[in-house]
Amino acid sequence: MSIIAWIILGLIAGWIASKIMHGSGSGFLLNLGLGIIGAFVGGFLFSIVGGAGVTGFNIWSLIVATIGAIVVLWVYNALSSRRAVR
Repeated sequence: MSIIAWIILGLIAGWIASKIMHGSGSGFLLNLGLGIIGAFVGGFLFSIVGGAGVTGFNIWSLIVATIGAIVVLWVYNALSSRRAVR
């Protein structure tokens, strides 16, 4: 899959993840950027557990990328809230 397809898939996954996280993200552009990172993270995590990661521009890849984006958003929100408490 080309880098352009990864970016588009990550943008869509980031948007979906921000809606699933009920606005607990950090703004539209940051959520989209974290979604792109999440697409890579999701593909990596699924390949580690033996499942098919991101296999192209299809529904399964969107699900994997969205799960990765949710994980990345959750970690980012946990770390940023910890810094705000200090």
